[in-house]
Amino acid sequence: MVATTVPPPRPRSRMRKHAVPYLHLAPALLAVVLTTVYPLVSALITSFRHWRLNETREAGEFVGLEQYQRVFTDDTFFNSALVTLQFTVISVVLSVGLGLGIALILNNRTRLSALTKALLILPFAVAPALKGFSWRFMLNPDTGVYDQMLDTVLPFADDINWLGDPFWALMVIALTEVWGWAPLIALMLLGGLNSISPEVREAATIDGANAWQRFWRVTFPLLRPLLLIVIFLKAVFSVKIFDQVVTTTGGGPGRATESLNFFAYSQGFTFLDIGYASAVSWVIVLVLGVLATMYLIAMAKQEAK
Repeated sequence: MVATTVPPPRPRSRMRKHAVPYLHLAPALLAVVLTTVYPLVSALITSFRHWRLNETREAGEFVGLEQYQRVFTDDTFFNSALVTLQFTVISVVLSVGLGLGIALILNNRTRLSALTKALLILPFAVAPALKGFSWRFMLNPDTGVYDQMLDTVLPFADDINWLGDPFWALMVIALTEVWGWAPLIALMLLGGLNSISPEVREAATIDGANAWQRFWRVTFPLLRPLLLIVIFLKAVFSVKIFDQVVTTTGGGPGRATESLNFFAYSQGFTFLDIGYASAVSWVIVLVLGVLATMYLIAMAKQEAK
């Protein structure tokens, strides 16, 4: 038999082979460019120009950093930043705390564990705007189911106007977020608990550790990296809060629940100051960028272990 040699592939065929994955990604990349990159760049350019829709339909003169100087001297901006910070702290603490508690309970396997885990994802699947509408109607002082239940169980709550009091209005919005996020966080932490070797807990039990000591000295340290990732992830989504504010309180009473996103929205679409709204939006983008970077660093450290 005569030996035959296979000719090496041509350079063009190699180039085509390497280009195939990018061609498959092209539609998704195009969608990202059109829906994310272009609006960000456009908002950045607009933030350096004076543009009020009630004066002109086109962007006006270049004003440099004037819009950003206005942002950091605007009391209403700092109010919305404080509201967002308060909401973030409340929602993160309650969501992670309740999620951890639910995960510890479900870690003890029973016949209903599988069904319970499947049901836990349902609250997170509900659209944020729908959560806001639902809670607003259920806390209605005249016909709300939640309001009547709370008035029956807690008689002193009869005089509370849940959406009319600044403190309770912010708490209600935070609870709409906790209702959806706590079950999801429970599922995430449950995966972390299942990755902990049972032998570690058994060794602690043999050494005489009680349930609290096993959790605090064994389970919690092993779960801490995952908890850090969950906290950063929840913080990012909390800073972005918008839908529930619109559908539950509309930023009220007064400005008690006006988040950063809602403040930017109102500046652009209520007061028609597009240039200032763009500057506020980019400040929010920078804040989210810092949180996202911290989240990615935490993820990288977790994967490196």
